[in-house]
Amino acid sequence: MRHAVAPAENVENHSFTVTDLFKICTHCERLGKKVRERREGGRNRKKKKEKTAKRQLSDLGIRIPRPLGNGPSKFIPEKEILQISKVDSRTQSIFEDAFAALGRLDNISLVMGFHPQYLESFLRTQHYLLQMDGPLPLHYRHYIGIMAAARHQCSYLVNLHVNDFLQVGGDPKWLNGLFEAPQKLQQLGELNKILAHRPWLLTKEHIEGLLKAEEHSWSLAELIHAVVLLTHYHSLASFTFGCGITPEIHCDGGHTFRPPSLSQYCVCDIANGNGHANHHDDLLGNQDMCGEVEVLMERMKQLQECRDDEEASQEEMATRFEREKTESMLVVTSEDEESGPPRDISRHFEDPSYGYKDFSRRGEQVPTFRAQDYSWEDHGFSLVNRLYPDVGQMLDEKFHMVYNLTYNTMATHKDVDTSMLRRAIWNYIHCMFGIRYDDYDYGEINQLLDRSFKIYIKTIVCSPEKTTKRMYESFWRQFQHSEKVHVNLLLMEARMQAELLYALRAITRYMT
Repeated sequence: MRHAVAPAENVENHSFTVTDLFKICTHCERLGKKVRERREGGRNRKKKKEKTAKRQLSDLGIRIPRPLGNGPSKFIPEKEILQISKVDSRTQSIFEDAFAALGRLDNISLVMGFHPQYLESFLRTQHYLLQMDGPLPLHYRHYIGIMAAARHQCSYLVNLHVNDFLQVGGDPKWLNGLFEAPQKLQQLGELNKILAHRPWLLTKEHIEGLLKAEEHSWSLAELIHAVVLLTHYHSLASFTFGCGITPEIHCDGGHTFRPPSLSQYCVCDIANGNGHANHHDDLLGNQDMCGEVEVLMERMKQLQECRDDEEASQEEMATRFEREKTESMLVVTSEDEESGPPRDISRHFEDPSYGYKDFSRRGEQVPTFRAQDYSWEDHGFSLVNRLYPDVGQMLDEKFHMVYNLTYNTMATHKDVDTSMLRRAIWNYIHCMFGIRYDDYDYGEINQLLDRSFKIYIKTIVCSPEKTTKRMYESFWRQFQHSEKVHVNLLLMEARMQAELLYALRAITRYMT
């Protein structure tokens, strides 16, 4: 865990302001010089000891790892992420509580620290799902997390939960592949696959197959717990790839044994924005995108005026939704050729060729799911809360938290109402899943979300493993990294709610 800079160092770093403001006597000046020299000497001795220890380990033939990248994200400069906990006492407190509860502070939490209100809600929900009383045993919970993250080839989350699975007494044999897990968990594979890629195909027959599997059957409460875990980790994989989260140094992929380059910068430094190579590109990018924020704000203003002047008919609203849904199918998530998941990931799930892209290629149509027929507020929330007490409430708070989260800013502009933009992002994601809100004009989406942004959204939500740094940089070039993290939080929660709606609707249909 990284802590804020010690007060003593702050005094040293800002001593010039003190000497400018106050007359310091010669004795104090000499004393201050001695303190600084002693401190510098201590640092040099510490560095010398570290070098000696490393040399001794090297002489013994022990390879010494070093971080593969700088910081928690490949997309966001480390200094911006670490600055958050230094200036925000609430974030620092949340980090400390998380570390005390888990014995670690993962990079996902560090990046979410841009938005402490949301982070607090997220960690509380995740802690309850994984560690508190519930229908499923602890090792089942972590194994389901592995299964869900593996569907999107998210090795970061898979490795995290492999360690947790073993710590709570999980059988190491299960990690050889899904075929080694109990039949009960194997039967969850089909639900995992459909929810991750094409949730609209889920039926009450899928639910019946799980609940009436004789000695391997699931109870309703267990199934609700499993569904929430699956949707949680599918969507968290989206956030992980969307923010370029890097593995911690002790995890697979988080370290290298190669010596550092002579220039003190390696490729991963530059990719992470910690070198000097990106600065010129950023300046050019800002010049190219000059006025981007102002154009977006002007469109929001015009749309609001149109809303006030006239309201489209229900038939026209339905037509605009179907048009937007069809267009979203044509948005290409990646220009790269398909590549199968690595063996160590694919063993945790079946049918690796099954995905969102296959569906769009075949030209199938996503059926329309009318939100007023089955909504989270009126139907899903009460079902979850009844079968898995308190979780429905926690999820509801988390959804509302991210949907309503705002600082009333857009890039450098203040006192801006961003509700129209947030709703467009949320509803576009649900539109891709076929979910329609009768009271929303889907014509607004094309006005507020440009093509590069739509490509990013669809990639993160449908095929997050294909996300690239170029995609992250290609939208909202003038916006802050914290605003892009907020976008990723919206994408994550909107996706989770969409998956949940399809799963809970199928369960409700089975029950009735």
